[in-house]
Amino acid sequence: MMKCVQSWPEPIVRVQSLAQSGMTKIPEHYIKPPSKRPSNVDNTTVNIPVIDMQALTGDDQGLRETTLQLVSSACREWGFFQVVNHGVSHELMKRARDTWREFFEQPLEVKQEYSNDPSTYEGYGSRLGVEKGAILDWSDYYFLHYLPPALRKPHKWPALPSSCRDLIEEYGEEATKLCGRLVKMLSLNLGLGEDYLPNAFGGENVGACLRVNFYPRCPQPDLTLGISPHSDPGGMTLLLPDEDVAGLQVRKSDNWVTVKPVPNAFIVNMGDQMQVLSNAIYKSVEHRVIVNSVKDRISLAMFYNPKSDLLIEPAKALVTKDRPALYPAMTFDEYRIYIRTKGLCGKAQVESLKAHE
Repeated sequence: MMKCVQSWPEPIVRVQSLAQSGMTKIPEHYIKPPSKRPSNVDNTTVNIPVIDMQALTGDDQGLRETTLQLVSSACREWGFFQVVNHGVSHELMKRARDTWREFFEQPLEVKQEYSNDPSTYEGYGSRLGVEKGAILDWSDYYFLHYLPPALRKPHKWPALPSSCRDLIEEYGEEATKLCGRLVKMLSLNLGLGEDYLPNAFGGENVGACLRVNFYPRCPQPDLTLGISPHSDPGGMTLLLPDEDVAGLQVRKSDNWVTVKPVPNAFIVNMGDQMQVLSNAIYKSVEHRVIVNSVKDRISLAMFYNPKSDLLIEPAKALVTKDRPALYPAMTFDEYRIYIRTKGLCGKAQVESLKAHE
């Protein structure tokens, strides 16, 4: 099991409370160094690829092959794509956002009952990493385990709003079902057969965690970030974005591309474990979140991860004399200690593994 620090190094301040206080200047420990502030943004009409999944269930084999090829290109070139016609009810997607927004609108004392600590991160939180004096991100969140079922702790899920616990079950079921379909598709595209990646993730024992991000409005959005640049440490992420307020930015070369969410779409991105399993054919790409001066923003990230104690290493079929294994075998538990201790550090962690060849 993971060994983590049990308590935060400093008293926790809720970012939402700061935003509601009427302050006009943000506290110093949220101000990023000049080189790490929002900049180098590609303001053109470029967007991450949008994939229509309807073709994957139809009879047109040519259209299916074209769609699989579009997904393959997106994984290799962007590490990100959006999916529409994915089979998840649009009404459920809206209800998920609305219910969690309602939770963050509860009085502070209600939310504080679910305060988390760095040993598991489960519950209501406002920081990642335990380094004293760290520059923090302008966001609060709620983190919980959904799969495997043995790790679920419904008593730690919000009791208010009253529909929240049932919503977590319903949304979790549909989101993880979609994740399973996507992972099979990614496996097929690597030439490994559709069962290789699902089995590498642990089959029935796959892991899934939900992190609901709340980005309060910010009086100085040009000085801070909602989430610092990072690649996701897990397998694959399914993000339900805020449809009204853009904020997610994806690194493309030296620029940051602001993702423009398509109505009723999910955003899918590769995690570091997918980069390892594919021997870097699929890329886990750095991304960050900017904040808004007038509007709060909410998003739901379902992290679909390998079983925590399974060894993850490049698929043997993808290792050749010309392309040797780029990464050593390591469990996801060992891997994520880094991010839970150090916080978000770009792609420093997955890139550092290459030095251990």
